[in-house]
Amino acid sequence: MSLSALLPLFHSTETLESDSQTKKVSLLGTINGKNAILQLEKRPFDSKACIPNSNIIQAQSNDVYFWGTGSRSTEDSGDKQTTDSAGCKINLIYPASAAHIAKYRKHPLHMVIETPKAYQKIVRPYIETQKGDRLSWVRNILYHGQEVESCVKDSSYILLPDMKWDGVAIDSLYLVAIVYRNDIASIRDLKQGDIPYLEAIRDSILENVPTKYPIARDQLRLYVHYQPSFYHFHIHVVNANYTGLGQTILAGKAILLEEVIESLKILGEDGFSKKTITYGLSESHDLWNLGMKDYTQ
Repeated sequence: MSLSALLPLFHSTETLESDSQTKKVSLLGTINGKNAILQLEKRPFDSKACIPNSNIIQAQSNDVYFWGTGSRSTEDSGDKQTTDSAGCKINLIYPASAAHIAKYRKHPLHMVIETPKAYQKIVRPYIETQKGDRLSWVRNILYHGQEVESCVKDSSYILLPDMKWDGVAIDSLYLVAIVYRNDIASIRDLKQGDIPYLEAIRDSILENVPTKYPIARDQLRLYVHYQPSFYHFHIHVVNANYTGLGQTILAGKAILLEEVIESLKILGEDGFSKKTITYGLSESHDLWNLGMKDYTQ
């Protein structure tokens, strides 16, 4: 028998595996009373004909950021319209700045060694230029009720879905906790005295997330980035089983919150301000041309 003849006879009984990163699913079922395994994989996007044009639903928007879901409808030679049933998650940035474009364009990555001196000379002045209006969307969330329906509010932070998550699939759960304190731009500003503050946030997140989403606390990965994508302290909260985050979850970018806390216990009163930090830096990042390219390992 042919594939086209067998597929209509397949009756699914169990999902063996569903991988949101590789866009693959393995189904157990039967054909004519005999066990069968069906594996399906989404094909790569056709960049010339992939823009969703039907069933577009906006989930959230904030400043220049929009996200939601949609699908692509096409017509065959017989004018019959077909729609991609799986659809896709949509992220739109409009209007996109030069910084946005540089962030999403692929560039070579280099490992740099940021000494306390390099931080004071190059990185800290740069961070100051990234505040003000560049963080208006953060203030919208913290103080102006943006995305309030999807948020979990705590006295120290607001927890909300990240725009990388579709808000549905728990296996790719991705949340971000943005703190109210505005004196912490990155881990460089964390001192030993902040340990109780961080521990309280950690405990609160681990308690609150399972009450809102069907996931156990020991399946949550809490981490921060250095360098972060924006300079107002925030914590990433993702499903520990989700590996589809590329470079953003690798060593040299992500640091577990627990490791941050433990490091502060031994770094002394000045915390991360006196620590040498090695991390990956793209050639497209402003810090590369501001001088960090002279600090490669």
